[in-house]
Amino acid sequence: MREQTDTHGVRGSRRGFLKAAGTLAVGLTQWRKSAAASSATLPDGGDSPREPLRIALFQADVTPPLGSPLCEALVKPARRIVDPLSARGVILLTGEKPIVLCAIDWTSILNGGYRVWREVLAQAAGTTPDRVAVHTLHQHDAPSVDFDIEGLLAPRGLSGRTFDVAWARAAVARVGEVVSRSLDQPRRVTHLGLGQAKVDRVASNRRVLGPDGKVLYARMSACTDPAARAAPEGTVDPDVKLISFWDGDVPLVSMTYYATHPQSFYGRGAVSADFVGLARALREATVPEAAHVHFNGAGGNLAASKYNDGAPSRRFELAGRLADGMARAWDSMKKQAIGAQDVGWRVLPVKFPIRRDLDEAKCLSVLDNPNEKLVERVVVASELIWIRRCARGDMLDLSRLRLGSADVLHMPGELFVEYQLAAAAMRPDRFVCMAAYGDCTVQYVGTEIAYRQGGYETGRWSRVAPETEQVLMAAMRTLLG
Repeated sequence: MREQTDTHGVRGSRRGFLKAAGTLAVGLTQWRKSAAASSATLPDGGDSPREPLRIALFQADVTPPLGSPLCEALVKPARRIVDPLSARGVILLTGEKPIVLCAIDWTSILNGGYRVWREVLAQAAGTTPDRVAVHTLHQHDAPSVDFDIEGLLAPRGLSGRTFDVAWARAAVARVGEVVSRSLDQPRRVTHLGLGQAKVDRVASNRRVLGPDGKVLYARMSACTDPAARAAPEGTVDPDVKLISFWDGDVPLVSMTYYATHPQSFYGRGAVSADFVGLARALREATVPEAAHVHFNGAGGNLAASKYNDGAPSRRFELAGRLADGMARAWDSMKKQAIGAQDVGWRVLPVKFPIRRDLDEAKCLSVLDNPNEKLVERVVVASELIWIRRCARGDMLDLSRLRLGSADVLHMPGELFVEYQLAAAAMRPDRFVCMAAYGDCTVQYVGTEIAYRQGGYETGRWSRVAPETEQVLMAAMRTLLG
């Protein structure tokens, strides 16, 4: 999460939007036509099963007030709202306890923040927290919420320095109320739609290796180094995957999954859902009868940097390319009948190996020093929470949602894309998606070899040990098996 702030400001972004919007208008018209044709010609999956599946849909505003800290106070606080942030999702009603899937336009939710989100949504939906999956999209001009860190900072005179605490609690409660009300209007589901398509020139690997096998270039969200941008795209998952629910020929919801850091430019106090939010909005305009929910995949070592120099206009170019991939995934979709018996949920608690150099005494010495910079005190407070969680034996929940011939893995942290690719390879007979950025307490989760290669992501901003790869690979096999 914590990369160097892009140096480009937001001046001129409105002009860039108007220019880009004109360019995208033609494509938007074509998408409307193709979507209409697609919904009319999708192959029928057969008769609906006897046991009906129902879903409830919810969406609520979670835009922070002006003056709020953003991204754990690593960027400037909110000065203006470029576009609103939302929490949106789906509740699956199968006759067992409901399953809640929620995607939020925030930087991260971790520790006590993640626990509170799951508890509130579970109570609102009449289920248990282990059947609630909450994920952020990881935009950086957005809040990062952890009620546990507030518990460490407040006694030291730093209350509210990383996020607006009262507002955050009210936002969670408001989403819970919307979830509760959504259950009054459940929708019947007869079919599941699955599709995927390549996204052109958006994600690239941030870690460019040199001849010695070590990281030579660290391409962050925006990159202006010609040599670094000229390097190959590297390992990515090029496809956006799409899961949709239908009542006959009526689309109810489109859930998309794509792995990358979602920043174009940021850090000037302009709250925004960035290019992933704009792409989602384009799809909403194209298929307005369906709800649209987007999840970020395992994009810890990915960003748009090869294709993004940080100019404000790039935001709209990237949004258009991602929306185009989403549109082609929609057009490629094939339907299958689905009933309540075709839905499964499995949770696997996993203990993550802690990074070996983390030390509670060192963290406390920095945290208790009023002469240290705020950012440094915040970082060690977050490390201290993780140290204590590991000492208690806390485990993080991994889960698998089974929908007909599709599986969705719900994962914590900023996973490297290799985990997403490995999951798909484990079950080539099934349609496998991944949503990462659940509980982000572990920060970056690299592969074992990545910790020997050096680089930004596997240094201080990863809180796990290299052997985490073995733990996660085994866990994914268990869930997908």
